[in-house]
Amino acid sequence: MSDGRHDSGAVTLVTGGASGIGAATVRRLLAAGHRVAVTGRDQARLDAFAGQLGAGERVLAIAADTTDLASVGAAVEATLQTFGRLDHVVANAGFSTHDNLADGDPDHWREMLMVNVLGPAVLVKAALPALTENGGRIVMVGSTAGIKNTPGNMYSVTKGALTSLAENTRVLVTGSGVGVTLVAPGRVDSPFWESHPTGVVPDGPAMTPDQVAEAIVWTLAQPSGVEVNQVVVRPTGQVH
Repeated sequence: MSDGRHDSGAVTLVTGGASGIGAATVRRLLAAGHRVAVTGRDQARLDAFAGQLGAGERVLAIAADTTDLASVGAAVEATLQTFGRLDHVVANAGFSTHDNLADGDPDHWREMLMVNVLGPAVLVKAALPALTENGGRIVMVGSTAGIKNTPGNMYSVTKGALTSLAENTRVLVTGSGVGVTLVAPGRVDSPFWESHPTGVVPDGPAMTPDQVAEAIVWTLAQPSGVEVNQVVVRPTGQVH
């Protein structure tokens, strides 16, 4: 019987993987036979989440600061040491300050820019050697806010930058065997809204995290030689 550490299944690292879209993605990846490394800032929270999955040693929980190269590099190295390879990364960690240029706090914008834009760039830098060796894939979780701007919204600015980062990365790695996909979801009923002033999902159609996770895992399952570069997925009825 396998102990989960030396299986032949793909190995995927997911940032911000203990809740929302990240957690749903981890569950779907495990169901698809992947071994999964999950990062976040709170080790206790990660351990609790990993324990709920019932996947044993097929899950590795690693506390890491997504904006710090040394921290992310250590997470990549731990994944390689534990599972022997790294096939895919999902840059999912991110948040919104839920404000705009007129009334927002620039100090909060700075943190959001670091997590939402610098974080995925750091992940690419740290993981690219392993991904190149295995012909892996990079998924960046963006937003329709990065496709259709929300007036004055700095979150929209960060996701617009992430949209550019995904294409910039694709141009860099194309020909190396590494695929790059931007998955840009519309409104999702997730913990994302807990930091909103109202604390609730705005009125209107919304997807579940699992529905977005299905799109992410689908992009990873494309046959060798094929990559889907951008997936924009909205709940039916969302206009922008």
